[in-house]
Amino acid sequence: MGENAQFDLLIIGGGINGAGIARDAAGRGLSVLLVEKDDLAAATSSASSKLIHGGLRYLEQYEFRLVAEALSEREVLLNIAPHLVHPLNFVMPHVPELRPRWMIRAGLYLYDHLARRTRLPSSRGIDLRTSAYGSNLKPSFLKGFVYADCRVDDARLVVANAMAARELGAQILTRTECVFAKRVANAWHANLRSADGNTREVTATALVNAAGPWVKQVLNERLHQPSLDNVRLVKGSHIVVPQLYAGNHAYILQNDDRRVVFMIPYEQRYTLIGTTDIAMPENSSSPTASDEEIAYLCRAANRYLAQGIAPEHVVWSYAGVRPLYDDGTADPSAITRDYTLRLDADADIAPVLSVFGGKITTYRRLAEHALEKLRGWFPAMRDAWTAGTALPGGNLTASFEKFTEVELADRYPWLAAEVRRALASRHGAYAGVILDGSHSMNELGMCFGAELYAREVDYLIEQEWARTAEDILYRRTKAGLHLNKAQCGVLESYVATRIEKTERP
Repeated sequence: MGENAQFDLLIIGGGINGAGIARDAAGRGLSVLLVEKDDLAAATSSASSKLIHGGLRYLEQYEFRLVAEALSEREVLLNIAPHLVHPLNFVMPHVPELRPRWMIRAGLYLYDHLARRTRLPSSRGIDLRTSAYGSNLKPSFLKGFVYADCRVDDARLVVANAMAARELGAQILTRTECVFAKRVANAWHANLRSADGNTREVTATALVNAAGPWVKQVLNERLHQPSLDNVRLVKGSHIVVPQLYAGNHAYILQNDDRRVVFMIPYEQRYTLIGTTDIAMPENSSSPTASDEEIAYLCRAANRYLAQGIAPEHVVWSYAGVRPLYDDGTADPSAITRDYTLRLDADADIAPVLSVFGGKITTYRRLAEHALEKLRGWFPAMRDAWTAGTALPGGNLTASFEKFTEVELADRYPWLAAEVRRALASRHGAYAGVILDGSHSMNELGMCFGAELYAREVDYLIEQEWARTAEDILYRRTKAGLHLNKAQCGVLESYVATRIEKTERP
């Protein structure tokens, strides 16, 4: 990209919303540039509860539009990203003193019928005394409910959207910051600075501010566009502990403060527990799970588990800051998770569209709504298209299980089963891009542990914008949970050497 390059759309922010808008816009025929000051999904979008769900608890807040849209999108994402989005049963033990049985039944009835279901079963009541779902719970929990939602690899969903955007002609620049932008002659002139300190100027007809927790800061400090809209920063923390129960189901646990906490199977050997809702000051950075939050999540789980956990059992924790639209609600848990799109422009000036709020489940519809708001500046822009087109790796000719255990196994009979499953879950059909040309395990190169081989690492660097060991260990893969310190050090040295060779003039 040369100096003073021109684009239809400049997107600031490489989280799920920015990547989703880039994909949609590029497929509609717009020239797109996305800039991200860090790695893709480096902040909020890789710190979620890893769920694609309607948000059962949002029904209590009468968020019917949001829940209906999220439930509809759940079906879409199952179809376009079957390697990243998988059905998951949720078990809710009943606690009569918190919510009466009729209320839960009514909520689940709405949850079953607010949107059309083709892939997921209806909810049902269960007897925890006789069901395997109750085997690890305290015997005092007698009844419960089961309903279906989905899990997702959140960071890889972002990468898949960015890859799709690039395949359609968009330019994706990570480790590149928008230092400032201003309107000049009905266009945005933006100054960009890369990690090496080099700067360049680009122009764009329209600008999308999808900076997540920094959306207000970008408006005020980088674009000099004061806004009456405010963002509420709410921290959500999660803990990971050794596997607490057998089975591939999750739990949704009611808590005394009327919040809910999830327990979710994670990475075969672990259980993920989250999340919290803690109000954060503006300009908060590098959030971490506090001791108080870790203790809170342990208490929430221990109310239900026959064998409890303590903070010392936590093997990993992470926290993200949700940039929620400030609707005036005092309780952080009650602030809407719906999104608000603010367009700052008259018909004769270059527009800036800012994204407030949102959740990973509804990112694709958010992108469609964002581009509809910008249609006046791009009358030749094509119509919405993303609902029926698979994301990279998602064009499977069979179910994910059959693709993994039959098609890949037949195509690469020499490939170890654990490696085959790891590559399929991360890359879907694109696993073949990594494996083609190799004929034995030895040809995959160095093994760093946890089914992570040099051949895949090279691919992540060359095709998926990975630049550090952390990018690979905790976003492109979750191998960081499984490798020891020495193994991580070996990977870090390998990545640094590969990057140096790649970027050497």
